[in-house]
Parts: sequence; C-alpha cells; structure tokens
Amino acid sequence: MIKRVLLGAFSLCFAVSAQGQITVVQPIPQTATIDVYAAKVAGQAIPHTIFGTFLEPIGNSTYNGLWAEILQNPSFESGLWSPDKVEQMLREQPDLRRAGDLDLPLPWEPLDAGQGNRYEIHYGDAANSWQSLRVFGVPGQATGIRQRVYLPVHRTRDYVGSFYAKHLSGDHAITVSLRIRNSNDVLASQRMDVTDADWKKYSFTLQVAEGKLHRLDPADFVVEVAGDERVELDEFSLMPADAKDGLDPDAVAMAREMHTPLVRFGGNFTSSYHWTDGIGPRDKRISQINNSWGIPEYNTFGTDEFLEFCRQIGAQPQFALNMGSGTPEEAAAWVRYIDSHWSTHSGLLWELGNELWGNWNLAYPTRQELAARTLAFSKAVRAVDPTARLIATGADPEVFESWNAIQLTNPPGTFDYLSTHFVVGTGEVQMKNPTAESISEAAFALPVELERRLRKAQEQIDATHGYKDKAHIAFTEWLFIGRRPGAPNFTDMGGAVVTGGFLNMLMRNSAVVPISDMTGIMEFAGIWKKRSQVYATPAYYAFQIYAGADAANPVAVTTHAGSYSVEHGVQRLPQIADVPYLDVVAARSHDGKSITLFCVNRSVTTDIATSIRLHDFAGAGSAQVQVLRSAALADANDEISPRRVVPGTSEENVPSGEWVHTFPHASVTVITIHGK
Repeated sequence: MIKRVLLGAFSLCFAVSAQGQITVVQPIPQTATIDVYAAKVAGQAIPHTIFGTFLEPIGNSTYNGLWAEILQNPSFESGLWSPDKVEQMLREQPDLRRAGDLDLPLPWEPLDAGQGNRYEIHYGDAANSWQSLRVFGVPGQATGIRQRVYLPVHRTRDYVGSFYAKHLSGDHAITVSLRIRNSNDVLASQRMDVTDADWKKYSFTLQVAEGKLHRLDPADFVVEVAGDERVELDEFSLMPADAKDGLDPDAVAMAREMHTPLVRFGGNFTSSYHWTDGIGPRDKRISQINNSWGIPEYNTFGTDEFLEFCRQIGAQPQFALNMGSGTPEEAAAWVRYIDSHWSTHSGLLWELGNELWGNWNLAYPTRQELAARTLAFSKAVRAVDPTARLIATGADPEVFESWNAIQLTNPPGTFDYLSTHFVVGTGEVQMKNPTAESISEAAFALPVELERRLRKAQEQIDATHGYKDKAHIAFTEWLFIGRRPGAPNFTDMGGAVVTGGFLNMLMRNSAVVPISDMTGIMEFAGIWKKRSQVYATPAYYAFQIYAGADAANPVAVTTHAGSYSVEHGVQRLPQIADVPYLDVVAARSHDGKSITLFCVNRSVTTDIATSIRLHDFAGAGSAQVQVLRSAALADANDEISPRRVVPGTSEENVPSGEWVHTFPHASVTVITIHGK
C-alpha cells in the first residue's frame, strides 16, 4: 500500500510495501515552480500530425456508430456474428432465441411469435448479398417482422428508409411503422403497394409525433404484410433524415471538434479487408463477417464514405493496406482510386500492413517473408504515387529491436516511417496486493518510459546505413485499458490523465515521432454512441484541448514539483525511474504572441500549488485556463450522463512575471497566456 503524510513544507509520498511499488525520489514541495523561457527554443516545431486519430470497424465504431443506419442485418444474412457475439446478443435480448427457432436472421424478430413458422430464408435470388426473407401472411392476423431500434429523437423526429420486395401471391400491401417497443402503440407508419413479381425498391418516410418517444427509450421497427400476402423482402434501410451523406451528424460534429488533422483507416481488420467490396452502389454491396472482430461488415461504409467523413471534419485520410490476404496489385489499385477521389492526394500516408508480427492477423508474413513483402508493396505503391509517404510495420516500443532490424534490411527509401503500437492493460501489474493509487501512478508514469524507448528505436534507425534522418517513428495506435477495478481506463478520468501525459511526451519528441494516431476517434478513447446518444470520453476532451491549442514551437521549461519511481509496475514497462509529478510542456503560438502550458498532475491525492514564472515574455495580465478533472478517477461519461466529465474554462489574473496556480490532483490543465 501507499501512505502520504504532511511533513514540514513537503507533501511526502512513500512506499511501505516490501516490493517498493512507488518510491518518492523528490517530495512534492509546498510551492512547486515552473520556469518558462520564452526566448529559448526547445526542439523542432510541433507538427499537428501528432494529433492524428484512428478508425477501425470494431464494436459500434462505424456501424451503429459513425454510420447513421439504424437497422442491423438489413439484408437478412446468416453468419454475420461470431459464436461469442451471438451468445452476447442472446444474453442481452433473450427473446431473440425464439426468432432463431423460426429461422429469422438475428436480430430480427417475429411480429407475433404465437403464429409459429411463417418465415423462410431464400437463397440464390437476393436483391443484396446471398439471402432474402419470405414472409407468409395469416389472413385476419397481423403478420410480419420487427427489430428493436433506438432513434435519435432528441435531435430529429424524421426518418427515411427503403427496402426491396418481390410479390409472390395474395394481397399486395406492406406497412412499415415505428412503434413503442413490445406494444401496438404506433408512432409513425406508411402503407405501400407491392405488386411487382420482380425485385423492386420502395422508399418511405416516417415522422414520430413530438413527445411520444423519449431519448434512450427503445422502439420497434415493424414490417407488416396484409392478409394472405406472400412476399419476399431484402435490404432494408432506416436513416435519420438529418444524416449527412449517411453519417451521424452528432458524431461528425464531435469529431470535427477534436481538431484532428489525420484519421487512420486501419487496424486488425486490414489484413482481410478488400477495398473493392466497399465501393459502388451501397444497396448492392455485400454483407459479410468482419474476420477480426466477429461482427458484421456491411461494406456500406467504405472508401468513399471514409473520404467524405474526412472532408466533413477537415482531416487528411491515412490508410493501412492489406498485407495479409491482399496483394501488391490490389494495394496499388486502391492508391490509384483514392488519388483520383481525393483532391489533395499528394503525400498521403499509407501504412504497409498492421501488426504483421501478430498471428491474429490473417495471412501474417513470417519473419522470413517480412522484408521482401514490405519491399514489394512499397514498390507497387510508389509506382502509382511517388509522393506517397509509407509506414512500414514496426514492433511495440519495448520489443522492437529484432523485428525492426528485419525491416531495416530493406533499401533506404522503402519506407519513411516504422510504426509502433502501445495498447496496454494498465491493471496488469507485477505489484502484490496493489492499491488503486499505486496502480494509477504506475499507469501515469508509462509515457515517461515510452519516451526513452522511442528514442532508442530512433537510434537503431539512425545507426542503419542510409537511414539516418530518412526514417522516423509513426505511433499509429495507442490506448490504455484498465482490465481491473481502479486501473485507469480509456473511458474514465484516469485514462484522460494518461492521455495528457502521452500527448506531452509526443510534443517533446515530435522529431522522433512526427505521426501519431490515438485509438480511436470512435469508441475507445474517443466518441461513443449508445442508444443513439453520442457522447465522448474524458480522454477525448484532453485530446481536444491539446489539439485545439495554438502550439507551434516548444520553448524551454523547467519544473520542480517532486518526482517518483515505479517498481513492479505495469507488466509491459514495470520499472520507470524519475517520473515528475507535474509534467509540463510550453510552446509559443504560430505568431509568437501567446504561450501555452500543457500540464499534467500525476499525483492522485495532492493538489500542487505552483509558482509560474515567465522569462522573456510580457503577458497581457490574464490567462485562459482549461482544466479537466473529476471527483474520482473512475468517473466516466455515458449515454445517460453524456457530460459528467468535461473541461472547465476560466480566466486567471497573471501578474507580470510570476503568479501562483494550483493544479488539482490527477488532472490535465492547459493554460494560454497572451502577450501584450
């Protein structure tokens, strides 16, 4: 365990465990100091590309998330979820077991389960993908299908949709409606005649009456046939009328407010993704299982949709190429397609595979194949676009040496960057019976050791003939996962503190790591959507205030606020020496007229009163202060309370030359001082 006592002028933290978990190197003084030397440059200009983000079809990041489509499995396919995901779905919705008994594809349900077997999957003549659904009406009874949906009624009451149908026999009317979940209370409906014996597309609009459905409440989307009608159905769609080119407008707005300059389209799904599946008419794209994550890949969010998303938020696209089941020719064709569909294609970033060292990636190359396969893809891409910037797959920061050495056997110019990832379980510690405090401070220390490892990785590159000053590191995935109670997680305030420290590390080391992508812009440390409510994590807000700041050129800063060392910490990096409690980066604006301080207080219990002294900079007398903090490190936002943890903004008087500011414990603070 860890104890803290007040001793004289110092707030003293010391370890009492035999394992020496957290050891104070220098105690936190009663008044710490920050000295900012505005005239002394401390490294190269900070590229905005360190504030890149990451999008991968996983969980509800694209489908049920960024993509505004409300329905799941709209074309009635089987096998779109892995067995584990099916079990999870059935736990959450036990009534779906009856639907499975009636041969209805998940998560569709019968309108009236008591009618028994009135449904048939039909193969070989689908309007979309492989399967369609035949529904056989019961005269005098309501027969049809339904699906539980959540509607963004807090934002819009208008919905548009479509479906394909083929009349088989009997009556010829279909009614689509929205109803209160598990009731006959109709919110909106539209009746259509379906008389064509061949596949035909039908469109509809539905408007929910004001006040009839509340935010977060479920509804049923219902398809009902008339009388004895027998009809074949396929490829439904239900969209909010305010969707922007198919994108959720709330998610787009929050993504734009992140100020990210890059969005990486990649991840484990890359090694089985074939880009041609995701182009062309959306209602003709094939639905299939996402090989990596056991969830549907409808392909309605493909290359063009991703590019449109980037346009709407003002970011450049960054792509990971399929070096698993793909070919150099396929990669080159994708580069050619994107170059013709993106106006400023010159110099786009292309990643040659993703985590190729992991056997979870489909058709991963062996170490014997790695260098040659990287070279083949590099040549194919550069033949199409000589301006392309290439990121070869590198290894994680603590185990990079032997893998990166293989990549470095390639001729100089094969790639411009070696990637690295750090997706770490912060609760996976070597400590015996650790306290929540010791776990948190061990996690908060991780960026300090990562900085040292990244510099060693760059030294290896520079020591390789022909590579010095020719290649650097691209940190294309980083994420901090709790995995145990009390451990900082990407969804909570603890994760935001780690994020602030990580961004400080990147700002100090942009000469080594000029490209970085936080995991992710949707889900993980970014934006979430549950029950049609869009919200963001505390880490999102830490990222937002950093990326939105005008910080161009780092200047020298010295901090005296105490430090600690970690022993037996997080498994991946258990020993970390000399970790400053108060981590500060200072930078001048592009026009040089303001200075911004980026400050992270790693102490989980101590507010640090600090004397801030500006040298060679005449302030205008006030500063804007943005602080992200919460009552507990486990505090998080969710769909019920989407703004539980958000930054606070205030103005603070800044007497000429020196003033005292108190940094709350476990917090992220950004202070901007404008010059006279």
